[in-house]
Amino acid sequence: MSDPYASRAAVHEQVVDGFGSVRVLPLDATADAPLLHRWVSEERAAFWGMNGLTERQVAEIYAHMAGLDTHHAYLVVKDGTPAALLQTYEPEADRVGECYPVEPGDIGIHLLLAPAEDGAARPGWTSALATAVLTYVLVGLDRRRVVVDPDVANEKAIARFVKQGFTAGPAVVLPEVDLPDVYLPEKKAQLAFLTREVAFGG
Repeated sequence: MSDPYASRAAVHEQVVDGFGSVRVLPLDATADAPLLHRWVSEERAAFWGMNGLTERQVAEIYAHMAGLDTHHAYLVVKDGTPAALLQTYEPEADRVGECYPVEPGDIGIHLLLAPAEDGAARPGWTSALATAVLTYVLVGLDRRRVVVDPDVANEKAIARFVKQGFTAGPAVVLPEVDLPDVYLPEKKAQLAFLTREVAFGG
């Protein structure tokens, strides 16, 4: 099967032992909108905050993000198949920066995993994929610490991050954002942190 993403330049490529080849591609807001709309419209993605949006609205959100210097979106592809949507951001330029003391070298991420085919269980799949993502963010971008802010009610995501080595921080309330181009309702979030030393042993 040919890889429809082969012609797209990756910011990170990594072969994870026993898992496969992972490529991190800058998101193409227009080309990737149909796929992302399918993902964010599923009930399991409710915490992503895009349930009920049209495909065009999803495209517009990511087109807007593409114009920012502080927030970036990527499509993570495993062996030619879309595996996750990754967003990175500078915490001091994000509402999360109002909720904890940001340190030099911090970077925030949001990660939305692709649905499992036929709902099949994938033991070790998330951890292996996250390893490649964290290698890109911490090593490729030369950052010291990753911060995540899942909804406090998203127990699956919180458990997944802790299993990956993250340390739970405080539960906080992210303030509402009401700008001409962006609206985000208030969110109760569980902060968690992972340093490069913990992730890669120094």
